[in-house]
Amino acid sequence: MQRHKILLLLIVSFFFILPSQAQQPSATDSVLIAPKREFRGVWIATVVNLDWPQNARANAESQKRDLVNQLNSHQQTGINAIMFQVRPAADAFYAKGREPWSKYLTGKQGVAPDYDPLEFAIAESHKRGMELHAWFNPYRATFDNKFFSLAPDHITRTKPEWFFIYEGIKLFNPGIPEVREYIVQVILDVVKNYDVDGIHMDDYFYPYPVKGQKINDAEAYAQYGGDFDDIRDWRRDNVDKLVHMLADSIHKYKPRMKFGISPFGIWANKYQNPEGSGTHGGSSYYENFADTRKWIKEGWIDYLSPQIYWQIGNRAAAFDTLLNWWSNNTYNRHLYVGQAPYRFYEPRSPSFKNPSEIPNQMRMIRENPRAQGSIFFRSQTLIANANHLSDTLKRDFYAYPALPPPMLWLDSIPPNQPQNIIGKAEKKSILIKWDAPLQARDNEPVYGYVIYRYTENSGIDLSDPENILHIQYDTEPIYLDTNVQPGKTYFYVVTAIDRLKNESERTPTIAVTVPVL
Repeated sequence: MQRHKILLLLIVSFFFILPSQAQQPSATDSVLIAPKREFRGVWIATVVNLDWPQNARANAESQKRDLVNQLNSHQQTGINAIMFQVRPAADAFYAKGREPWSKYLTGKQGVAPDYDPLEFAIAESHKRGMELHAWFNPYRATFDNKFFSLAPDHITRTKPEWFFIYEGIKLFNPGIPEVREYIVQVILDVVKNYDVDGIHMDDYFYPYPVKGQKINDAEAYAQYGGDFDDIRDWRRDNVDKLVHMLADSIHKYKPRMKFGISPFGIWANKYQNPEGSGTHGGSSYYENFADTRKWIKEGWIDYLSPQIYWQIGNRAAAFDTLLNWWSNNTYNRHLYVGQAPYRFYEPRSPSFKNPSEIPNQMRMIRENPRAQGSIFFRSQTLIANANHLSDTLKRDFYAYPALPPPMLWLDSIPPNQPQNIIGKAEKKSILIKWDAPLQARDNEPVYGYVIYRYTENSGIDLSDPENILHIQYDTEPIYLDTNVQPGKTYFYVVTAIDRLKNESERTPTIAVTVPVL
């Protein structure tokens, strides 16, 4: 389902989301063995305050508490990646950029808060062992027609010739070269100035078609479309150019920065294109002029997270059909499937009332060797435990920690192993210390560590996530294990990880016995 079609429903339902009393999945439901590597993401939407901040006029401390509470909830659920919306409509949730502060942050566009939300979100996510991907909407310049409320320095005021109006909102004209360059520079502000783990874009390229509406780009086509006989091919090429420019620019400044896009769930239908999926619905290739298959085939992007927001067996667009299609068209890049727990709250989505729908989708994802995880839309839905999904994740699918999957095309060289590990038993805890590794072959610094714990010295198996005690995204060579029992002996090893979560060899095993009080 297109996000823009459900936003009004989401805005209304946002204030009425309560934990469901629907029947939980049976305890006998089985899942595949939990993987040690899996992307477990959630979108935190800031447009119209869908997820955060819940009060745009709240003070900084209140907003910080709100975000920390959400991150704590996601950490407890087992999430390891946050897709944080930083640019809903040519505005900003960060200080070090060129666009005005978002009205969804302070109540009035251009009014600065008393802190940098993106900087805060990065630090708090990393404290909890979660990546943070900065989520941009590339072409939307306003979310409503209240143009009078725009800040004086908003780009629609300073460069009005760059925009057309469609369905009552202003959109960047992708066919103007200066527009593409501007958007690249906006995103590079974040790449250069913030410690984000990835750059993420959603599905809003050219607007979804609306009956009676017309894209007013004929003048730009006349000026810049000389090589194209069909305006549709020209539009597609405009978006190609932006994505290619972004890929080159992002990786020039940060070679290990992940770049991913979340397109509409159908690239093209087979009846439209022989390379398409066996579906019957809208498509990003023909409606948004977004050739996501080309972008990943060319290696411009590192991951796709298509919004496969339909149930298994759907007549027009079945989840299983689309999962198989996308997994066959990722060209050795990553596939993180966009899943739709929010649909539980839709009156006309009975399939999502079934508490087994999302879990069964996750089983299909895990059974597919070319899919590496999920991203859930959206934060408040998970926090509300819609259809007991968060309970299911905690108890079953995400019961053990997981590292994000490595991206070997960006970096395949792991760090060296940590040195000189020691352990000391305290009264009710065990303190583990070690020394930083020697410099890696590629001179990349260590990004963090993984601490493993075993209760029997019967062979150390790093592949089993059940043995992961802690994943930390900082370089402090120390960990305090407080979950110990008097008189019991514990065995520990530590590995180092780099920015892209390549993992070193382990340290030697140490054994520590907790004294009996």
